[in-house]
Amino acid sequence: MKVRELMDTKYITIPKGSTYEQVFKILYDNNISGAPIVDDGKIIGIVSEKDLFRVLFPFYTSYYNNPELYVDYEERENKVDEIKNHKVDVFMSRDFVYVHPDDPVLRAGALMLAKHVSRLPVIENGKLVGMIWRRDIYKTILKRKLLKEE
Repeated sequence: MKVRELMDTKYITIPKGSTYEQVFKILYDNNISGAPIVDDGKIIGIVSEKDLFRVLFPFYTSYYNNPELYVDYEERENKVDEIKNHKVDVFMSRDFVYVHPDDPVLRAGALMLAKHVSRLPVIENGKLVGMIWRRDIYKTILKRKLLKEE
């Protein structure tokens, strides 16, 4: 089975330059855990709930230099007010893997397992043409093989 057969061609994207608050709203309103960041149809990054959550915590050097600033976890929640206007370009993942529509589905699944991600962009001729989700691979392969459904 090829990626093309399972990829979702109706997907949510996030425009380059969106703010932390806008990204959260897009993910929340669409009940999704992540989406590609696009600039003129080209994918430039991926953002996930994990990326949004990670921004609430310090980088190692910041924590190492000022640990006292990070021991009040109730106060850490207020960091959202400080970062809500940060641009997605700052916290998105730029190092992402992708698949081609003609790649085998289980190649996509293997990449997801190896990279600890639940979605992959599908790119053809340099353009984003779809998304493939781990749950769809899982459900389709197991349904076909274990329930003997076509």
